[in-house]
Amino acid sequence: MLERLNQAMDHIEAHLDQPIDVADLARIAVTSEYHFRRLFSALAGIPLSEYIRRRRLTVAGAEVLAGRRTLLDVAMRYGYSSGEAFARAFRAVHGVGPGEARRTGAALHAQPRMSFRLVVEGSSSMRYRIVDKDAFRVVGRKARVPLVHEGVNPAIADFIRGIGPETLGRITALSDQEPAGIVGVSDQLDPSRAEGTELDYYHGVVTRAEAPEDMDVLAVPAGAWAVFESSGPFPQALQCLWRDVFTQWFPSNPYRSRPGPEILRVSLSDDRTQADAALWIPVEGTIA
Repeated sequence: MLERLNQAMDHIEAHLDQPIDVADLARIAVTSEYHFRRLFSALAGIPLSEYIRRRRLTVAGAEVLAGRRTLLDVAMRYGYSSGEAFARAFRAVHGVGPGEARRTGAALHAQPRMSFRLVVEGSSSMRYRIVDKDAFRVVGRKARVPLVHEGVNPAIADFIRGIGPETLGRITALSDQEPAGIVGVSDQLDPSRAEGTELDYYHGVVTRAEAPEDMDVLAVPAGAWAVFESSGPFPQALQCLWRDVFTQWFPSNPYRSRPGPEILRVSLSDDRTQADAALWIPVEGTIA
């Protein structure tokens, strides 16, 4: 898998002065577009579109300083429809406009070319299992919240505090299958997984029961799920679990993520500093 990802990175480098189709990158990596975007953002730490933009402007910056092409020629070569659009993008990355950079020989910021390799930690094992589930519903309360990569998500925390104990009790009573009890469900995430992008968050249960009229419902089709278990400090262990799934488990196992919600079941210690967690990710077998 990593070899194919690196072949996709080679394709990006060879086409920085041309339109880059994510579908082509996914075909090179022998995976789905959805999984390629998610895997890239987890491995690289930035969205794919942002990496391509930074690489283009890094190479364009070198051409600006070289002075062999006009600034408009450089702009058009790297996909900008006008000198003004190029100047705005250039300044956003380099902190200086292209004209000033050429006149003064200013120091520019570079996005290094990325390649991927597997680092074997060996300090701990990841507990997982594959589960085939029939279609089910997530029933509970829903909110649109921003994605937060580290620390407690304040929007989710405020939303949960606003659910009264009576409502929470009615939701809990609907749980009739695994994962049991109250779960946090993330759906409709932006493909980039960039911090601050929004998602639908459900605080509810997994059930086949009919939902009360005052509840929000998410219908989930049948399919396979990879279930990962972890224990550790809250919330850091949960966020590290998601990172490790995509940076360590997926590159070395014959599965890829498929569109669908992510389900997190958490049991907190009495002082709320430690957590036992189970993360459910929808998966499918990779293309042979």
